[in-house]
Amino acid sequence: MQDTFTHKGMRKKLVAILKSKGILDANVLTAINKIPRHLFMDSGFIDHAYVDKAFPIGADQTISQPYTVARQSELLNLKKGDKVLEIGTGSGYQTAVLLEMGLQVFSIERQNELFKKTKIFLPKLGYRPRKLIFGDGYIGLKEEAPYDGIVVTAGAPFVPKPLLAQLKVGGRLVIPVGDKSQIMTVFTRKSAKEFDKKEYGEFRFVPLLEDKN
Repeated sequence: MQDTFTHKGMRKKLVAILKSKGILDANVLTAINKIPRHLFMDSGFIDHAYVDKAFPIGADQTISQPYTVARQSELLNLKKGDKVLEIGTGSGYQTAVLLEMGLQVFSIERQNELFKKTKIFLPKLGYRPRKLIFGDGYIGLKEEAPYDGIVVTAGAPFVPKPLLAQLKVGGRLVIPVGDKSQIMTVFTRKSAKEFDKKEYGEFRFVPLLEDKN
Protein backbone atom coordinates (compact mmCIF):
# COMPACT_ATOMS: atom_id res chain seq x y z
CA MET A 1 0.00 0.00 0.00
CA GLN A 2 2.16 2.79 -1.33
CA ASP A 3 1.54 6.51 -1.13
CA THR A 4 4.09 8.13 -3.43
CA PHE A 5 5.19 11.73 -4.03
CA THR A 6 3.18 11.52 -7.25
CA HIS A 7 0.03 10.65 -5.32
CA LYS A 8 0.68 13.48 -2.86
CA GLY A 9 1.14 15.91 -5.73
CA MET A 10 -2.14 14.76 -7.28
CA ARG A 11 -3.88 15.33 -3.95
CA LYS A 12 -2.61 18.91 -3.80
CA LYS A 13 -4.11 19.51 -7.24
CA LEU A 14 -7.41 17.95 -6.07
CA VAL A 15 -7.46 20.27 -3.04
CA ALA A 16 -6.94 23.24 -5.35
CA ILE A 17 -9.90 22.08 -7.49
CA LEU A 18 -12.09 21.74 -4.39
CA LYS A 19 -11.12 25.25 -3.26
CA SER A 20 -12.03 26.57 -6.71
CA LYS A 21 -15.46 24.91 -6.33
CA GLY A 22 -16.07 26.73 -3.06
CA ILE A 23 -14.87 24.37 -0.32
CA LEU A 24 -13.46 26.63 2.41
CA ASP A 25 -13.24 24.50 5.58
CA ALA A 26 -9.53 24.13 6.36
CA ASN A 27 -10.05 20.92 8.37
CA VAL A 28 -11.84 19.28 5.44
CA LEU A 29 -9.20 20.35 2.92
CA THR A 30 -6.36 19.18 5.22
CA ALA A 31 -8.03 15.78 5.61
CA ILE A 32 -8.47 15.33 1.85
CA ASN A 33 -4.87 16.41 1.28
CA LYS A 34 -3.68 13.73 3.69
CA ILE A 35 -5.82 10.68 2.84
CA PRO A 36 -4.54 8.32 0.11
CA ARG A 37 -7.82 8.01 -1.82
CA HIS A 38 -6.21 5.69 -4.38
CA LEU A 39 -5.94 2.99 -1.71
CA PHE A 40 -9.73 3.00 -1.27
CA MET A 41 -10.28 2.07 -4.93
CA ASP A 42 -9.77 -1.01 -7.09
CA SER A 43 -6.34 -1.00 -8.69
CA GLY A 44 -7.83 -0.47 -12.16
CA PHE A 45 -9.10 2.94 -11.09
CA ILE A 46 -5.94 4.21 -9.39
CA ASP A 47 -5.15 6.59 -12.28
CA HIS A 48 -8.53 8.22 -11.66
CA ALA A 49 -8.26 8.41 -7.86
CA TYR A 50 -7.63 12.15 -7.72
CA VAL A 51 -10.07 13.19 -10.43
CA ASP A 52 -13.15 14.86 -8.95
CA LYS A 53 -15.50 11.99 -9.88
CA ALA A 54 -17.29 9.07 -8.24
CA PHE A 55 -16.22 5.49 -9.09
CA PRO A 56 -17.64 1.99 -8.52
CA ILE A 57 -16.39 0.04 -5.48
CA GLY A 58 -18.48 -3.14 -5.79
CA ALA A 59 -21.87 -4.25 -4.40
CA ASP A 60 -23.51 -1.66 -6.72
CA GLN A 61 -21.98 1.14 -4.64
CA THR A 62 -19.57 3.98 -5.43
CA ILE A 63 -16.84 5.95 -3.72
CA SER A 64 -18.32 9.44 -3.71
CA GLN A 65 -16.94 12.32 -5.74
CA PRO A 66 -14.34 14.18 -3.61
CA TYR A 67 -16.35 17.41 -3.91
CA THR A 68 -19.41 15.63 -2.49
CA VAL A 69 -17.41 14.20 0.43
CA ALA A 70 -15.90 17.62 1.10
CA ARG A 71 -19.24 19.42 0.85
CA GLN A 72 -21.03 17.04 3.20
CA SER A 73 -18.15 17.17 5.69
CA GLU A 74 -18.18 20.97 5.56
CA LEU A 75 -21.96 21.19 5.99
CA LEU A 76 -21.77 19.13 9.20
CA ASN A 77 -20.00 22.16 10.73
CA LEU A 78 -18.37 20.07 13.48
CA LYS A 79 -15.35 20.62 15.71
CA LYS A 80 -12.70 18.23 17.00
CA GLY A 81 -14.09 15.70 19.48
CA ASP A 82 -17.71 15.96 18.27
CA LYS A 83 -19.73 12.77 17.75
CA VAL A 84 -20.85 11.98 14.22
CA LEU A 85 -22.95 9.12 12.86
CA GLU A 86 -22.25 8.12 9.27
CA ILE A 87 -24.97 6.25 7.38
CA GLY A 88 -23.27 4.26 4.61
CA THR A 89 -19.64 3.41 5.35
CA GLY A 90 -19.01 2.27 1.78
CA SER A 91 -15.30 2.23 0.94
CA GLY A 92 -14.50 4.03 4.20
CA TYR A 93 -13.18 7.15 2.46
CA GLN A 94 -15.73 9.53 4.00
CA THR A 95 -15.14 7.76 7.34
CA ALA A 96 -11.42 8.50 7.05
CA VAL A 97 -12.10 12.17 6.26
CA LEU A 98 -14.26 12.49 9.39
CA LEU A 99 -11.60 10.76 11.50
CA GLU A 100 -8.86 13.02 10.11
CA MET A 101 -11.03 15.95 11.18
CA GLY A 102 -10.71 14.69 14.77
CA LEU A 103 -14.30 13.50 15.12
CA GLN A 104 -15.65 10.52 17.06
CA VAL A 105 -17.10 8.43 14.23
CA PHE A 106 -19.87 5.83 14.42
CA SER A 107 -20.64 4.25 11.05
CA ILE A 108 -23.28 1.88 9.66
CA GLU A 109 -23.09 -0.15 6.42
CA ARG A 110 -25.90 -2.39 5.15
CA GLN A 111 -23.96 -4.14 2.34
CA ASN A 112 -22.30 -7.10 4.05
CA GLU A 113 -19.59 -7.45 1.38
CA LEU A 114 -18.48 -3.82 1.83
CA PHE A 115 -18.83 -3.94 5.61
CA LYS A 116 -16.48 -6.93 5.93
CA LYS A 117 -13.94 -5.44 3.53
CA THR A 118 -13.92 -1.93 5.06
CA LYS A 119 -13.84 -3.14 8.66
CA ILE A 120 -10.53 -4.89 7.92
CA PHE A 121 -9.16 -2.21 5.60
CA LEU A 122 -9.60 1.00 7.65
CA PRO A 123 -7.42 -0.09 10.62
CA LYS A 124 -4.64 -1.05 8.18
CA LEU A 125 -4.42 2.65 7.30
CA GLY A 126 -4.63 3.66 10.96
CA TYR A 127 -8.30 4.71 10.87
CA ARG A 128 -10.37 3.41 13.78
CA PRO A 129 -13.98 4.53 14.12
CA ARG A 130 -15.50 4.34 17.60
CA LYS A 131 -17.95 1.83 16.12
CA LEU A 132 -18.44 0.32 12.66
CA ILE A 133 -21.51 -1.88 12.42
CA PHE A 134 -23.43 -3.91 9.86
CA GLY A 135 -27.04 -2.76 9.98
CA ASP A 136 -29.91 -0.64 8.71
CA GLY A 137 -29.04 3.03 8.36
CA TYR A 138 -32.71 4.04 8.33
CA ILE A 139 -32.93 3.33 12.07
CA GLY A 140 -29.59 4.92 13.00
CA LEU A 141 -27.69 3.85 16.13
CA LYS A 142 -29.86 4.80 19.08
CA GLU A 143 -27.61 3.33 21.78
CA GLU A 144 -24.85 5.86 21.02
CA ALA A 145 -27.15 8.87 20.52
CA PRO A 146 -27.36 11.82 20.68
CA TYR A 147 -24.96 12.98 17.96
CA ASP A 148 -23.51 16.39 17.10
CA GLY A 149 -23.89 15.46 13.44
CA ILE A 150 -25.30 12.73 11.19
CA VAL A 151 -24.24 12.35 7.57
CA VAL A 152 -26.06 10.16 5.05
CA THR A 153 -23.89 9.11 2.10
CA ALA A 154 -26.65 7.68 -0.10
CA GLY A 155 -29.77 9.12 -1.68
CA ALA A 156 -32.77 8.95 0.67
CA PRO A 157 -36.29 9.04 -0.80
CA PHE A 158 -37.47 10.46 2.53
CA VAL A 159 -35.92 11.72 5.77
CA PRO A 160 -35.81 8.87 8.35
CA LYS A 161 -37.40 10.13 11.59
CA PRO A 162 -35.05 8.07 13.83
CA LEU A 163 -32.09 10.07 12.47
CA LEU A 164 -33.71 13.39 13.37
CA ALA A 165 -34.54 11.99 16.82
CA GLN A 166 -30.90 11.01 17.42
CA LEU A 167 -29.52 14.55 16.93
CA LYS A 168 -28.48 16.74 19.85
CA VAL A 169 -30.11 20.15 20.07
CA GLY A 170 -27.84 22.21 17.80
CA GLY A 171 -26.83 19.09 15.86
CA ARG A 172 -27.06 18.74 12.09
CA LEU A 173 -28.33 16.02 9.77
CA VAL A 174 -26.76 16.28 6.29
CA ILE A 175 -28.81 14.14 3.91
CA PRO A 176 -29.34 13.99 0.12
CA VAL A 177 -33.12 13.72 -0.34
CA GLY A 178 -34.79 12.47 -3.52
CA ASP A 179 -35.15 9.52 -5.89
CA LYS A 180 -33.32 9.81 -9.22
CA SER A 181 -31.42 12.90 -8.15
CA GLN A 182 -31.19 14.41 -4.69
CA ILE A 183 -31.21 17.81 -3.01
CA MET A 184 -28.50 18.13 -0.36
CA THR A 185 -30.52 19.05 2.71
CA VAL A 186 -29.38 20.11 6.19
CA PHE A 187 -31.67 19.80 9.20
CA THR A 188 -30.50 21.64 12.33
CA ARG A 189 -32.19 20.67 15.59
CA LYS A 190 -33.44 23.80 17.36
CA SER A 191 -35.33 22.09 20.20
CA ALA A 192 -36.96 18.76 21.10
CA LYS A 193 -39.51 19.14 18.29
CA GLU A 194 -38.25 22.00 16.12
CA PHE A 195 -35.87 21.70 13.14
CA ASP A 196 -34.47 24.27 10.74
CA LYS A 197 -34.18 23.08 7.12
CA LYS A 198 -31.86 24.40 4.40
CA GLU A 199 -31.15 23.11 0.89
CA TYR A 200 -27.79 23.19 -0.91
CA GLY A 201 -28.35 22.14 -4.50
CA GLU A 202 -28.66 18.98 -6.56
CA PHE A 203 -26.43 15.90 -6.26
CA ARG A 204 -26.54 12.29 -7.46
CA PHE A 205 -26.09 9.36 -5.08
CA VAL A 206 -26.68 5.62 -5.12
CA PRO A 207 -29.92 4.86 -3.20
CA LEU A 208 -30.06 4.41 0.57
CA LEU A 209 -31.27 0.83 1.01
CA GLU A 210 -33.08 -0.67 3.94
CA ASP A 211 -31.49 -3.74 5.53
CA LYS A 212 -32.42 -6.76 3.45
CA ASN A 213 -29.57 -9.09 4.37
